[in-house]
Order: sequence, then structure tokens, then C-alpha cells
Amino acid sequence: MTKQPSARPSPAFVGASWGAMIVGILAYLIGLWNAQMQLNEKGYYLTILLYGCFAAVSLQKTVRDRAEGLPVTGMYVGLCWTSLMAAVVLLTVGLWNATLLLSEKGFYAMSFVLTLFAIIAVQKNVRDLAAAGDVPEAQQA
Repeated sequence: MTKQPSARPSPAFVGASWGAMIVGILAYLIGLWNAQMQLNEKGYYLTILLYGCFAAVSLQKTVRDRAEGLPVTGMYVGLCWTSLMAAVVLLTVGLWNATLLLSEKGFYAMSFVLTLFAIIAVQKNVRDLAAAGDVPEAQQA
């Protein structure tokens, strides 16, 4: 188990990552709040956002653990990839069959993708800052 020194992310990249994640999540949630759809549909899209975020963070952590030489089972890596792909497929199928304007479908898809990308970057920054000693042990992910 060899720990590779990781470069400390710049404050600008950390801020941009957090900003993109917050913008992506807020845009998705505000769009969902204002949407003219039934409550069960809103619940479906909210659950997909939460599931996608968890799957993306878990996959990033797993890939990083493997890169740092920490033991990770192939089954768990496969489960992480499957979960992330399932979240994307569920959103795609939901939007494909939704009675929304094409612009609304694009809005949800883009805010979802932005959120997934940003949450992976935030997780990476947290790990890099922890490796640099800038994050207390209790907050490391």
C-alpha cells in the first residue's frame, strides 16, 4: 500500500468545483420544484439525482483507492459502475417518456450531468486536501 503524493488543488479549482456542484444541484431542484408534474414524478427525478450523486462519489473513491494501492474488490468496482450507469439510464428513460418540452428535458439532463461531474471533482479535491493535511481526519471521505 504505497501512498502517492497528490498535488494540492488550487483554491480556484476547489471553489469552481463546489460552485458547479451547488449550481447543478440547485438548478435541478429548482426546476423540479417549479415543474408541472405529479409528486410521484418529482420523487422519481429527485431519487435519481441522489442515487447518481452517491454512485458518482462511490465510483470516484473506489477508483482513487485502487490508484493508491488500497484493496478494492472487483465486485464493488462493478457495482459502482453499474449504479452510475443505472442512474444515467433511469434519467434518460424517464426524460424520454416524460411529457415535458424538449428544452425542459435538456435542462434536467444538463444539470444532472453538471452535478455528477462537479461532485466527482469535489470528492477528488477533498481527497487531495486530506492527503496534503488540510482536512481534519474526521472529515475525510
